[in-house]
Amino acid sequence: MVQATNPAHGEHVGGEGRRGRGASGSRSRPRLSAQDWADAALTAIGEGGLAAVAVEPLAARLGTTKGSFYWHFANREALIEAALARWEQTNTEAIITAVDRQEGPERRLRHLFAEVTRAAEEDPLEVALLATAAHPQVAPVLRRVTDRRIAYVAQLFTDLGYQPRAARDRALLAYTSYLGHTQLSHAVPESLPREVDHSSYVDWVVETLLRPS
Repeated sequence: MVQATNPAHGEHVGGEGRRGRGASGSRSRPRLSAQDWADAALTAIGEGGLAAVAVEPLAARLGTTKGSFYWHFANREALIEAALARWEQTNTEAIITAVDRQEGPERRLRHLFAEVTRAAEEDPLEVALLATAAHPQVAPVLRRVTDRRIAYVAQLFTDLGYQPRAARDRALLAYTSYLGHTQLSHAVPESLPREVDHSSYVDWVVETLLRPS
């Protein structure tokens, strides 16, 4: 569910050059930030899994050199850690913040489900991370993100008047529905409703989740 952001550029230093004009008289290129590298790593993970996170190909993609990478990170593992932290922030915390701007728990629930299922269809990153769930760097982040997401949805159901156990059960069902939708959208996309049908599908899922026991 992560869309790689456009790089926020600073200025090259160290291996990438100094401020102002170099010996050739041309201006040095803007320096890439650690966030730029993290976003590029997330894009690479979405395309080819963790194995696609390699310094030289990412530097080529970003139009820079390895010097830029080592300005920000000690090694590849540090980049993966930064990328996963970036994913956790943009694909969980930022989404929760945006959803909380909606009025009322039911509207928040509908908005959340509509937005995340649509985003999951367009971005393969979450599927790629789930495929590497046992990786020692990925596993704790996935667990933390999963717990946070389910807890948030459970709170929405609690705010709608459900008892804590029922709220938790419905939140878990909502989340497994989302994960199933995410997997299908990349494995067998033709099985999912498209365009206008997507809204009807989301409404039906939410109505099912809200139905009294």
